[in-house]
Amino acid sequence: MLYISNGLTHYYNLVLSRLNNEATINLVVAAPAGIGGSIGDGVYQTKEGINFRIIELREKRKLKFYSTFEGLARVLRQERPDIIITLEPYLPAFLFDISLVLAVKSIRSAIILKSIPFRYITFQESMKAIEESNIGFSSLPSFVNKMLGKLGLIRTVRRILLYITRVVFNIPSAHVNYVEAYEYWESYGVPKEKIFITRNSPDTDLLFSMREKIEREQGILPRNPYRLLHVGRLVEWKRVDMLLRAFARVKESFPDSELLIIGNGPEEDNLMDLVGELKLSNSVKFLGGIYEEEILAKYYLGSALYVLAGMGGLSINEAMSFGLPVLCSVCDGTEKALVKEGVNGRYFKDGDEDDLVEKIIWFLERPSQTREMGFQSEEVIRNEVNINTVINGYLDAINYVARQKDLDA
Repeated sequence: MLYISNGLTHYYNLVLSRLNNEATINLVVAAPAGIGGSIGDGVYQTKEGINFRIIELREKRKLKFYSTFEGLARVLRQERPDIIITLEPYLPAFLFDISLVLAVKSIRSAIILKSIPFRYITFQESMKAIEESNIGFSSLPSFVNKMLGKLGLIRTVRRILLYITRVVFNIPSAHVNYVEAYEYWESYGVPKEKIFITRNSPDTDLLFSMREKIEREQGILPRNPYRLLHVGRLVEWKRVDMLLRAFARVKESFPDSELLIIGNGPEEDNLMDLVGELKLSNSVKFLGGIYEEEILAKYYLGSALYVLAGMGGLSINEAMSFGLPVLCSVCDGTEKALVKEGVNGRYFKDGDEDDLVEKIIWFLERPSQTREMGFQSEEVIRNEVNINTVINGYLDAINYVARQKDLDA
């Protein structure tokens, strides 16, 4: 099996290694040589601890329309994978790159698309938006947009591109998703039986094993029932600035409260300046990016509440694995299967600082209930969303594709 990746992220390497441990799977990963064009700024990548073979290829952008890799067709002919798992940015290449199309056909590979269809709109909604707007294309020069506008072709071109997207989405033999996206894919003509839900998870077996070990050791911090934790890259859409402003207001009622921020990124200097302006230097600690899993685990265990003010993902699973309740809003869609209102966490209104303050205070006023909600977080991970959920979802899709290949043989 060949997995076409946008990078070697430390957290997903663990998932791919677990997938490669399956008796029926021999996994090879094709990844960008250097920083991939579709991976987020500051995402930590590593080759440490992997058990699969890597083939690094130069990523390239074609016609400002899709991404692919130099030599990918040659790699397919050499490796001859039964199944190719690819990400959305690379899927159009399997329609437009003739060498790739011919390679897939010659070796009779099936394709599985892995995606996170979060905040996507259906085919019908996209068509309605086209009819209601005559905006040009940001990727085209202004004079080209003007010409298309005068000829009345902008909507026509957008309709054509939307129909091409529908064709592209029907190339895969199966789709694997973190979230339920049946309505979205079905609107593009993908049959429901081709759609598989894996959820999203780090290697939770590893996390629980690590937790059992470090709970017998001395904690990294003294206990504080008013300690909040945020883990994630310091980028605008994580809304750490709003979290800091909310925390400054929380401090007025809970002077012993603390906020730990783990991560780095382009917003770090601005956020540290904001901490100074808010006079929070003694109670907010920037700990930088921590990728040593045992140290990160100790900070989770030393905290009382996990807070995400903006977008996020796997850090929720990690926090819950270490028995923390979660306060969040709209993250990446995966939170809906993880955070249950009033059971193991709470939701605040998206972008609403007042509501964020109110919900943080709600937790800090109820330390015993907060601890109980943390216990419930652990139960959700053990019983509902974990590494086995992910692997089983992949295996369901892989077995489905294998059966279809046998029927077509």
